[in-house]
Amino acid sequence: MANAIGPGTWQRCGWHMAQPTAKSYELSYVRSNSMPKSPFAGPYAQKFIPAMGIPGSAHAFNSEQIEGGAQPAQQGTQIDALGHFGSFKQPWDGKPPFPADGAVYYGGFSQKDVKPTDDSPLLKFGMEKAPPLVTSAVLLDAKALVGGGTAMKAGQLVTAKDIEAMLKAQGLAKRGILAGDVVYIHTGWGEHWKDPDTEQFYYTMAPGLSYDGAQYLGKKRVVALGLDTPFVDPVPEGMLQGKAGPAAETPPNLPFAVHHHMLTQMGIHHLENTNLAALAADRVWTSCTMILPLREFGSAGSAVRPVAIGVPAAPKPTAKK
Repeated sequence: MANAIGPGTWQRCGWHMAQPTAKSYELSYVRSNSMPKSPFAGPYAQKFIPAMGIPGSAHAFNSEQIEGGAQPAQQGTQIDALGHFGSFKQPWDGKPPFPADGAVYYGGFSQKDVKPTDDSPLLKFGMEKAPPLVTSAVLLDAKALVGGGTAMKAGQLVTAKDIEAMLKAQGLAKRGILAGDVVYIHTGWGEHWKDPDTEQFYYTMAPGLSYDGAQYLGKKRVVALGLDTPFVDPVPEGMLQGKAGPAAETPPNLPFAVHHHMLTQMGIHHLENTNLAALAADRVWTSCTMILPLREFGSAGSAVRPVAIGVPAAPKPTAKK
């Protein structure tokens, strides 16, 4: 869907940047050793090494290294490459070996086309194939409408009907969602992002987009989807521990149906752990967003620092006493 980006979307983007009252909003979290960590990725730990120098030079320089086993592209605010997910015609029965050779990727490409060996990078649909995502964005405030002003609950859904209701409530019904847009959905779950992550709660469950919501956005030809949640998909309490099933309306055998639909069927990127609180507080419903993934050859994802530039809404009038 990134093929929808071009002069038309750049012009929509440019309008926001030209406004004299526009502000820049950080949509990522600070990355640290103590931030919430994904249970699906290896440990994220930077080791800070001593200052170093070169004999005969008048310089000192500092650096750091990532500990072995870390998967930084799947931690913190990050974006998924299209090659992050493949699909099977039939669900895996759990018996080894894993039938990777049967996976099919976006566009009908096979596992041999995309990742022919266990230690191969993604030869197709790696992160370096993603273009710079510089385009118009729409923010949908599900915390306000679906959550009634409080953070949405784990497993709670943002449906296609909710999307249309939010567009109407936010004065965007006439504009709607346009081809080439990035759609951000503020659920309020980001309130659970704590650093240091002493509670270790954030990654255990979350609200998310429903399957019919994913289909709705796919038909609108959006280029990317970002939520202030760790999964994009809804994850009820106990699901990751095998104590509960997927959220209501999830298709059979597709516990991460939004990932499946967006990545393998529609060619739409995901952003997870986006920091949308400030954007929602200022009611910046439309903006210019810039998302520049690292061009890591063959990578299934990337750490990313998305920003949005938009005009804050006028403060709501306060009632006189």
